[in-house]
Amino acid sequence: MKPWEGYMEPFRIFGNLYFVGTRFVSSHIVDTGDGLILIDAQYPQTVYLLLENIRKVGLDPYDIKYILISHGHYDHLGGARALTELIGCKTILGRPDKDYANGTVDLTWAKELGHEYFEMFEPDILIDDGDIVELGNTKIRCVSTPGHTPGVMSFFFDVTDGERTYTAAMFGGAGMNSMRLPFLDAYGLPHSLRDDFLNSIEKVRNEKVDILIGNHPGDVDTAGKYARIKAGESDAFIDTTALDRRLAYIRKQFDEMVEKGL
Repeated sequence: MKPWEGYMEPFRIFGNLYFVGTRFVSSHIVDTGDGLILIDAQYPQTVYLLLENIRKVGLDPYDIKYILISHGHYDHLGGARALTELIGCKTILGRPDKDYANGTVDLTWAKELGHEYFEMFEPDILIDDGDIVELGNTKIRCVSTPGHTPGVMSFFFDVTDGERTYTAAMFGGAGMNSMRLPFLDAYGLPHSLRDDFLNSIEKVRNEKVDILIGNHPGDVDTAGKYARIKAGESDAFIDTTALDRRLAYIRKQFDEMVEKGL
């Protein structure tokens, strides 16, 4: 996979929430009225696509105040250092993934993705379960949902078009790759991360969510929903059942992994 070949057209999801990522990795912008919050920073190799997409939806990348990072894997935090040095914004990351970001531990999944992680940085703000990231008219509630990494954070926040307000959410990391036994054993990680993951699913199961976004487009059929928006269905992302279906799917993936002895 060549990340820079993954261009995807940016668009407004609803109100002050935008998709500005690529086909491989999602990035989202929340326009708070007092600056922008960027959710996930892409690969270093796709920062230029991210900047271009932010401009294409009519926003200014230099208005980014915070980069809110879902977890410490290369495809989500790799571009953070370049962005902070260019823009001067602050990075926010779940506390347990601090050493992923600063390179103390070699667990960013960069090698597995065919890259070398040398864009290390110290997160400006470390967050814990229940912390609120607030800027302008937006409050993002951060919920610890470990498993995929120890520091995965899921996000819950309101978005508005001025007349209607909905609750948007992202489940912060659900890939089975970093919970397989060979990976855990190779890096001396506890098998209990798998139990943590199951607990994370249950922890957010009863959250009331209207708009579910993913940290990869395939998580929520981002491209398909955008096609529906272009066809005139402006509320394509509004679906109060999306979180339940997403959680059911990742639980099924987990059970299949366990059945295969992975």
